[in-house]
Amino acid sequence: MVRKHDNDDEQPDPRREGMADRPGEGRAAPTGVAFLLAQLGAHGAARFADRLSVLRLKPAHAGILRLIAAEPGLNQRELAVRLRAAPSRVVALVDDLEGRGLLTRQRRADDRRSSVLELTRPGQSALASLREIAEAHEAEITAALTSEERLQIAGLLRRLADANQLVPGVHPAYRSPSASIRRSPPTELP
Repeated sequence: MVRKHDNDDEQPDPRREGMADRPGEGRAAPTGVAFLLAQLGAHGAARFADRLSVLRLKPAHAGILRLIAAEPGLNQRELAVRLRAAPSRVVALVDDLEGRGLLTRQRRADDRRSSVLELTRPGQSALASLREIAEAHEAEITAALTSEERLQIAGLLRRLADANQLVPGVHPAYRSPSASIRRSPPTELP
């Protein structure tokens, strides 16, 4: 926000462009696109993780369940390639989901050395719940926008994601080696 000047002839300081006043501090807060995307992304990711906690799942689990349902017949290696994640990270996530009874590894009839990943009935049920959670999350995050504005911002964000060579539908956190996977004890879904 640019402050109004007593003298209308004064021009705003160009060094303050893209900055907004922070209440109570007398300093400027960043309002650039990259900062706002990071701020909203962190907020959205935290809210989504909170929402998933009712299913005792993490966002990484949600992405894997969604991808396995969307591309039947994937094995762990193929899943790691799709996610652009380290195979060891994918193994830990798949082990966790298998331990919870949400997916199974089934040997391929044509190649006994390879296993395909399949959702179990509880896994399909969890995926249905995940979809409901994702829809509620989307509605909450975009509540201040009209339908037309949602389409517009989605198009602009897709263009930025493409320009930055992000894989459609894959969260870049899968690539992060520092994002640890804590195995949770097997529990039944509510």
